[in-house]
This record gives sequence, structure tokens and C-alpha cells, in this order.
Amino acid sequence: MSKSGVAVLGIFVVDLAFRAGNMPAIGETIAGSGFAMGPGGKGSNQAVAAARAGAEVTFISRIGADAFGELAVKTWEAEGIRPRVSRTADAPTGAAFIYVHETRGDNAIIVVSGAADGLGAADVDAAAEAIRSSRVFVTQLEQPVAAAQRGLEIARAAGSITVFNPAPATAFDDRLFALCDYVVPNETEAEALTGIAVSDLAGARRAGDALLAKGAGTALITLGERGALFHGRDHSLHVPPFAAGKVVETAGAGDAFVGGFAAALAGGADPLEAARFGSATAGISVTRAGTAPAMPRRAEIEALLQK
Repeated sequence: MSKSGVAVLGIFVVDLAFRAGNMPAIGETIAGSGFAMGPGGKGSNQAVAAARAGAEVTFISRIGADAFGELAVKTWEAEGIRPRVSRTADAPTGAAFIYVHETRGDNAIIVVSGAADGLGAADVDAAAEAIRSSRVFVTQLEQPVAAAQRGLEIARAAGSITVFNPAPATAFDDRLFALCDYVVPNETEAEALTGIAVSDLAGARRAGDALLAKGAGTALITLGERGALFHGRDHSLHVPPFAAGKVVETAGAGDAFVGGFAAALAGGADPLEAARFGSATAGISVTRAGTAPAMPRRAEIEALLQK
């Protein structure tokens, strides 16, 4: 079977982002300095990032029959993403509350998956052909673990490259790691999965070893402003960050990294080159507000890589 492009299994939510100088305490009301509403959800963000980075993308999910669901469809149409998405009147499309610090850009997020919380193995089986025909398959943990596992099983059996972003960190069977060519957690998720603090590169390498011991092919640990660690069985290399301007918002940086990485792999890039491409994608995204709207175009990423 001829393989091309990226298939992403995940969720769409509408991001409701509030900017303020601090989070309110329980019972406290504070004045914010900004608000924005737009498309989000880790899976959908990663699909947008991969599409803008030049990949052909299919997105697999479940949304509600409501106004937020209409925003999802319009988002995918605008980005040239092929949706393999079911709609239900029994649950709403998901939403996320995002607190963004008004000067640092740091964030805290509460996400409700909504209709996508009903995604199951049967939904994934219905989109199996899209997964089998993809060069790269990507999934996360905002939808149920069983759906993510089924997608990884189909992709692995078909010989597609599998990229697993274990976010948010939640309990799952360690046997899932063996289905993953690349496991891409951030520092917090790596620590939750391994029990090893990731406060520096040495800690990241120890956590990477633990992820490899669980069966992952390669651990690609994102380290925020420190870049990422590409940790395989034969080599462990630091992927430096790319500074593209003043940091405005970090909420979608991990999704930008994963989407850029997947797009580069789908285009035939060497894995370490693909990790650098992902790092550059994230570096640009944090200079802009929003999550999906912040994702850069391929020409911007290539220009930054050449500096």
C-alpha cells in the first residue's frame, strides 16, 4: 500500500482563553486583561500544525451537533484537513478554559472532551483505512485510552510510523509503549510516567531510559524553553530551542512541536532533522496568541531553520 501524509486521532475543543496577572483564589473574582475564543484540542491543534507545515492530514474524532462543532468543521476546511469525524446530538463539542499569564505567557488549562469522550475502538476501526494509508500516525490521551491504543495497533500493523503524545498524563497499560516508534511527553508528563524528575538534561535522559525500558522506540522529551531531548537506544541528543521573538503564549507549543515533527517525518526527513523542524515550529508558535491560530506555515519554519 502506498503511504503518504499524517493521520491524527484526537479531540477538537473550543479554547476559551483568559489573560490575567494571576489565577484567582477560590471565592475570588479578578479583572482580566484579555479574552479570545478559537479552535483548539491537542489532536486538532496537531493536525493544523502538520497541515500548515506542508503535510496532507486526516483528522479522526467525534464532535457534537452544535455551534462549536460547526467551528470545528470550518477550521478543518480552512486548513485543508480531511475530517473522518462523527457527530452526535447526545453530547456537546468539547471546550477548554485556558488561563494565560498576561506578561510571561505561562498557562494553566482545564479541558472537557465532550463528545470526543465517547470515542471508542469501533470509531477508530471505522477510520482504519485512513490510518493504514498514512505514513505517520499521531495520537494523544485527551480521548479515551482504548481509542488511542486501537489507533496505534492499526498503524503499527500497517507499518506506519507511530507518534504518541501521552498528554494529559493519565494511567494506561505499559504495553502501549511497545506500539510507539516515538513517545513525545513534556517534562511534567515524562515525570508522571516514570517517577523521575525532569529538571535538567540528565534527568531527561534518565526518564528517557525508563521510557525505552517500557518498550518505546525513541523518547522525544520536550523541555520548554530548553528545547527537547531526542533519546534513542544508540544515542541521546539535545535539540536546541529556536528563538523567533518575544514569547506571548505557550499553550500550543507542544502541539506545534508534535505536528511539525510528524509533518517532517511524513515528508521523508531524518528523525533528528524532523525533531529540529518540530522545535522550530514550536519556537514560532509561542510568539503568537491562540493555539491553532498560532501554528506557523512551512515557509516560516524553513526560514527560521536557515538562520
